[in-house]
Amino acid sequence: MNYSIIWFITLLFCYGFETLVFAAAQTKPVWQQEWEKTVELAKKEAQLTVYISGYEAVLPFFEKEFPEIKVTAVTARGNQLGQRLLSERRAEKYLADVVSSGANPNYQVFYPAKALTSIKGVLILPEVVDQTKWYLNKHQYSDPESQYVFNYVGSATYGAVNYNSKLVDIKEFRSYWDLLNPKWKGKIEARDIREAGPGAGNTRFFYYHSDLGPPFIRKLFGEMDTTLFRDFRQGPDWLATGKFSICFFCDVDVLKQQGLPVDTFGPRVFKEGGGLVQQFGTLSFVDRAPHPNAAKVFINWLLSRRGQIALQKTQANAESPADSLRIDIPKDDVPLQSRRLDGIKYLDTGRPEWIEMKPILDVVNEALKAAGKN
Repeated sequence: MNYSIIWFITLLFCYGFETLVFAAAQTKPVWQQEWEKTVELAKKEAQLTVYISGYEAVLPFFEKEFPEIKVTAVTARGNQLGQRLLSERRAEKYLADVVSSGANPNYQVFYPAKALTSIKGVLILPEVVDQTKWYLNKHQYSDPESQYVFNYVGSATYGAVNYNSKLVDIKEFRSYWDLLNPKWKGKIEARDIREAGPGAGNTRFFYYHSDLGPPFIRKLFGEMDTTLFRDFRQGPDWLATGKFSICFFCDVDVLKQQGLPVDTFGPRVFKEGGGLVQQFGTLSFVDRAPHPNAAKVFINWLLSRRGQIALQKTQANAESPADSLRIDIPKDDVPLQSRRLDGIKYLDTGRPEWIEMKPILDVVNEALKAAGKN
């Protein structure tokens, strides 16, 4: 005799169907009840506004999984997103729900402006909350309270130093200091990091590395007759044509794919190891978000295994490949140049106390002034 069926029929007869449904619901874990309620409310909101730079290609994956939530994406460089959102708030227009971008603007603009609410408090899915699934077995934040700016990318970088493969023999290099050999004086160019953009994280790596530090930066900008550029295309073009032999903070992937003689110093070249950069991989929950439940669903989805796998896949051939800080997902889509590798010591340039660029830019400006450059 099947006593389970008899028990079920007895309960159904005595208490009714609705009571049984309620009892079954109570057996669900608390997180699941909260998640299902949040998803239901998000579907009623039916909208989500994401301010995003760099990684917008991941959004269609979210839309496919949650078709009831219409996503509006506002895309721009980080400094442009920062200006826009603060201007909107001054006009008492609260349009953004979530911001996915770099430390600029999430930490350097929105955090000091108190425009964010705790993202830590809206992490619901166990696979997101479980810190053993993340690099170093903990969640990484850019803010000192570890509450507001969640770092979900930690891509490897080796100074973001590029070279003309016809003019440079990579076998000559064992240390970052070899880049500053007098033979390269006048043959080096660098993106002007005094303007927001690529190079900030790598400059922090140089500045805070115990074997490099301010002396390295002073020599690079003050003694090597380094030429600065601001046009994102000009630097790589100069490198490809041989006008310069070495470039700091160029993006040469497209030119390399075109068969031009450019490449990037990668892993296991420099004995000092490498840095970890967040690139566009920080996430924040905007205060007074118009669609708070949709924002919670997106935050948890993006930080889930599915979300981070989608992120890595969409960025595999992009200008800024992303190595998720999740360690429980495949890394096959992450190019070797950007992938964290065993046996290499990495310096995380996203530490809260290191984000502020002023002390580094002071050294850069002093070095340029000493060299008679602006």
